[in-house]
Amino acid sequence: MLSTGQLDDNPRPAVLDLDRQVSGLAAVRRWTRDALCGVTADELEDIVLVVNELVSNAFDHGSAPRQMRVHRSMEPCFVRVEIDDGSAEVPTLGTSRLDGDRGRGMLLVNRLAKDWGVTPRSDGKTVWAEITCEPPCRIAAWPPSG
Repeated sequence: MLSTGQLDDNPRPAVLDLDRQVSGLAAVRRWTRDALCGVTADELEDIVLVVNELVSNAFDHGSAPRQMRVHRSMEPCFVRVEIDDGSAEVPTLGTSRLDGDRGRGMLLVNRLAKDWGVTPRSDGKTVWAEITCEPPCRIAAWPPSG
């Protein structure tokens, strides 16, 4: 189903294959909440919103193969989300407005993330975002039970 590592300072992230394992954005949001069950509710909602926007962009503007990775660091406490897709097209903030109908996803990512960027790859790109957590960053048991 998914490749996992403990979401603390372990260098192995939790991994989700977006092309084979996901039936929609609701499943991605649920997976993210399960993977980050030790993060506070407010922080989790910000992270889930960033994930939702980045994954939406990967499906709207990218191409297969698509994969998502989530890393959690304890010192300093932050969560890093990485979305791979097969397109070289780089997302931009552009002229989007928060009150517009479309095109505000990267504005939201820019506001919620401590930092974000794009790493080119030979087969596309990785769009990543880092969201700060309030210390102490609690560690939940991995994998989540239930």
